[in-house]
Amino acid sequence: MNWTLEVVLVPVTDLDRAKDFYGTKCGFKVDLDSEVAPGVRIIQVTPPGSRCSITLQSGMPLAPGERAMAPGSLQGLQLCVTDIDAARAELVSRGVEVSPVQHLGPEGWTEGKGETWNAFMFFKDPDGNGWTVQEAPSELSER
Repeated sequence: MNWTLEVVLVPVTDLDRAKDFYGTKCGFKVDLDSEVAPGVRIIQVTPPGSRCSITLQSGMPLAPGERAMAPGSLQGLQLCVTDIDAARAELVSRGVEVSPVQHLGPEGWTEGKGETWNAFMFFKDPDGNGWTVQEAPSELSER
């Protein structure tokens, strides 16, 4: 049986601001923006080429045993691209504050690309949820 990661909940304070950030600034596809029950709104967006979407929601009751995440508390979500310089240029042109491209070396994080799989950039959404973008040597379907 395959277990596929298809949706990740990202906690935000303002759904419309988050929808604009992810849809307009990041260029993610807005798949859904719906009030699924009285007072329960769900927005689902998908990064280009991804099989996993992110969900922004308000009014949804917690599942049994689940704890609420504070907006901005989600860190380390990671996207992969095959051209980190082009991806960075696109985000910057859309108004996203993005770190320089960096790699991890013996001294810690250093500006510029490293070897294969060792080129990263970082950005945050308006609430402070942290994203990492890593350069991959090829598309996922080719690995």
